[in-house]
Amino acid sequence: MNSINLADFRISNDDPLCIIGGVNVLESEDLAMQVAEEFKIQTDKLGMPWVFKGSFDKANRSSLNSYRGPGLDKGLEILSKIKKTFEVPVITDIHEPSQAIATAEVCDIIQIPAFLCRQTDLVTAAAETQRIIQFKKPQFLAAHEMQNVVNKSIAAGNSQNMLCERGNTFGYNNLVVDMLNFQIMKSLNLPVIFDVTHSLQLPGGLGFAAGGRRELMLPLAKSGVAQKIAGIFLETHPNPDEAKCDGPCATPLDQLSVALKELKALDDLIKSQS
Repeated sequence: MNSINLADFRISNDDPLCIIGGVNVLESEDLAMQVAEEFKIQTDKLGMPWVFKGSFDKANRSSLNSYRGPGLDKGLEILSKIKKTFEVPVITDIHEPSQAIATAEVCDIIQIPAFLCRQTDLVTAAAETQRIIQFKKPQFLAAHEMQNVVNKSIAAGNSQNMLCERGNTFGYNNLVVDMLNFQIMKSLNLPVIFDVTHSLQLPGGLGFAAGGRRELMLPLAKSGVAQKIAGIFLETHPNPDEAKCDGPCATPLDQLSVALKELKALDDLIKSQS
């Protein structure tokens, strides 16, 4: 399947750029609503399709003392409110097979984290919900190996699959995005999303948490959009220095308007050439 229908738009490498945007972890309902409102305003203004993203649990934090999130029940409650208030599809990630059914009752897309893409039981449980599945490409896999991941979902009866690039491990505490990966994953005949936020990570770079290079978000995002892809995954925060997770990678919320305007203009140009 090279395209996915969602709400009143279609996600494919040939259709207008979709924005999967929101927050890293759901810190509070108020903050999530503030971010969702800004995404709603800016994407409506530009006519861009948008899916809200927020995590109810970050089970893969560097430190035991790091904030993980509000948990499954409260997190899904917040996502449900955002979905109804802003009439937007929502996406979140799961870490255990037992979370799949409850998550599917609220979310339109279930995301499988990069570190967990080879966990067959998790992939199968998510796929069996018949929700759209987005697979983050692990930092340790080659792009062509994602076919093995997708095959597990297909074997479980789900053909609604998307792939998401987020960089590859480059030595210690660094990630590099290989632009050839976009074309390789596109050759698997699936929509490809670029998680520019986590591609800016310096994993373990702070010792107790990930570092990041948020000031480089826009040029890196443009490089991905130039590959003619389905969407951009972008996390923001009103005050990234105070974010409870991945603040060094988060785009300041007040910069969202300019970023989306420039990304849309580039996507329009790229896709007008074919």
